[in-house]
Order: sequence, then structure tokens, then C-alpha cells
Amino acid sequence: MSAIDVSVVAPLARGLYLEALGTPVAIASREADEAPAGALAVDLGADPGEESAAAALGRGLESWRAGRGSAVPGCLYFRSGDRGLACWPGAGYDEARGRADRRRSPAPGSARGRGEVVEGRVALVTGGAQGFGEEIARGLVASGAVVYLADLNFGGAEKLAAELNAEAGRTAALPVAVNVSDEASVAAMFGAVAAGTGGLDLVVSNAGVLKASSILEQDLASFKFVTEVNYVGFMLVAKHAGLLMRRQRRTAPRWSTDIVQVNSKSGLEGSNKNGSYAGSKFGGIGLVQSFALELVEYGIKVNAICPGNFLDGPLWSDPVKGLFVQYLRSGKVKGAKTVEDVRRAYEAKVPMGRGCAGADVMRALYYIVEQQYETGQALPVTGGQVMLS
Repeated sequence: MSAIDVSVVAPLARGLYLEALGTPVAIASREADEAPAGALAVDLGADPGEESAAAALGRGLESWRAGRGSAVPGCLYFRSGDRGLACWPGAGYDEARGRADRRRSPAPGSARGRGEVVEGRVALVTGGAQGFGEEIARGLVASGAVVYLADLNFGGAEKLAAELNAEAGRTAALPVAVNVSDEASVAAMFGAVAAGTGGLDLVVSNAGVLKASSILEQDLASFKFVTEVNYVGFMLVAKHAGLLMRRQRRTAPRWSTDIVQVNSKSGLEGSNKNGSYAGSKFGGIGLVQSFALELVEYGIKVNAICPGNFLDGPLWSDPVKGLFVQYLRSGKVKGAKTVEDVRRAYEAKVPMGRGCAGADVMRALYYIVEQQYETGQALPVTGGQVMLS
């Protein structure tokens, strides 16, 4: 008998508690030979799938409540043949994990004023180890969320997670490796989320790349690379996030979740000598609108944030590969002789006279999570440089 698939049952368990309690929870899962005392035991049969597991959990909960009124079980125990999996809820990651570990033991920066909308929620940020992703992760942690730092640079994610956890005095950040352009890697990432916290409330699809070049000079490999990460990568993240969130929704029909793509102002207007990037971002907004129409059935809102240029981040300011250097070399800014000339040219394009900052994006993110009557939107955060009509 194979082990019970935690990526199926943990989101169902989390959804049950979300619906019953009306507040964010984390789920910690442990294999167990028998049901812990006071647990709701759910028999999944010989080969349970998502449909049968959800139905079995519904029947079990109905029977449980018939004898206990509106009580919520302190633990869910899923059994299939000779295998068992116990799912423990907690107000946060540490509490849930602590409850599970005790039962296993042999012996008995953000944008202040809005951040409370994510307090206690479980979030995931792709490209979370640096740049805008790091800024978003720091803001979410400061606002009380538990955040998965998903990045191809797993070492960087581990380092940042350790720093954020030390600053917060709790398990606030969890590193996870992912290549967003590889479906098996994305699926494994969301499997790790299900095993770690039972599910999640917010996915920020931030991972992206850029290779500036004239269309007359850019090679096909570079064009495909940008498209695979920015466009295909967002599709894969949205697909597997949606599958996980749909499972939660089965047992939490009143709980809404969010998928947010960090797009760009280049998704709202063309970008000279940067067509591969702008094209991938234009396409991303098409995906956002299409996914929003489809996933609303499952209580999933899908929106995009379109920031202006994050001039102080590594994407722009890296002295070797940064965009200031790339644009200087490509001649994108006429008359520019130095990196500072390029920076001043870009600052001059913004009515507010500066580049976009992490706090600007966080305010937009909190708005998207807080509002309940918008989906499929592309929200500009450009200092007035791009205005929708």
C-alpha cells in the first residue's frame, strides 16, 4: 500500500479548518500508525483520489458534528489500508508543526496600515530570493504572513529565509527550490507547500528575466528564454497553484485566494529594443484576464501588478548584467555616455521623478488581496508614467 498523497489530503484538511474557523491556519502532516486521541478518522479506501477523499471527509465531518454539534476536530486522521496520515492545524507554522512534533515524540517593511490583510496567511513568492521578490517577501513577513521563498537560487532563498526568521523571531520564511519554466519542478514545489502547511492563500508570480536587444540583433535562443520564464512560467505557476487552491475550496467554499502576477509597465505599452520582454508581459496580462474568468468559480482572484522601473534593484543596477549597463551598450538611450546618464533619462520619464520601490508594490498587493470585487485587473504602479484609459 503506497503512502497517502499529502498533496491531495492536506489542502482538503486546510480548507475544512478555513471554513470552520474563518481565519488563516497552517497544516502540519505526519504519518501515523493509528488515529491520535480526539481525531476525526477518515477512511479513504484502497486508492483514494481527490474526489473520493473530499467526499469521505465530508461524510466524516457530518457524522462528527452529529454527535458534537458544531465542534471542530483538533486533528484529522486519513487512513488508507495500513497507512495513515495525521493533519494538525495551528494558528501559524510553528504552532502547527509543534503540535505535530509533540504527537510524534515518544514522550508526552512593508506598507503599514494595510498589511493586516495578510496577517496569518500563507503566501508563496517566486523569484523570492532577490530584487522585487525579496522586497515582497520582506513586506509579507513584516505583516505577519508565512512566506515560501521560491527560487532557482535555492542557496539565496535559504540565506534570506534564515535572515527573515531571525528578525521575526518565528518561522516566517521557508525556502523552496523551483525552475518556473519546468512543469515537474513547479508541481514539486506546490507538493512541498501542501506537505509543509497544507495549502496557501496567496501566490505572487514574480520570477522573470530580461534580455534587452534590438529585434534585428536578438537571437532566437534569447527570445525563447525570456518567453519561457516570463510567459510559460506564469502559466505553470498559475496552473499548479490553481489545482492546490481548488482542493482547498472543496472544503472551504467561503474562503477566497489570490494569484498575483508581478507584470510590468512594459505589459501596458511597448518597449523600444526590448520586444521579447514586453511581448511576454503583454501575453501575461492576457493570461491574467483569461485565468481570472476561469478560476473565479473556485474563489480564486487573478490580478496583475504592473510596476514601473525598480531602479535600485539588481535587475537595473547590477554593474555587470544590469539594465543600466545593457541599455548603455545597446544604445537604447540616445546620447548616454555613462550609466548615470541612463538612470537620469529613466527618472526623467516618471512624473513623480523616481523609480518604483518595494513599498509601492506592497501597497498594490495589499489592495488586491483586500478587495473582493475585482479580478482580471492589471494595476499600474508607475508614478504616473503609464495611465490607463
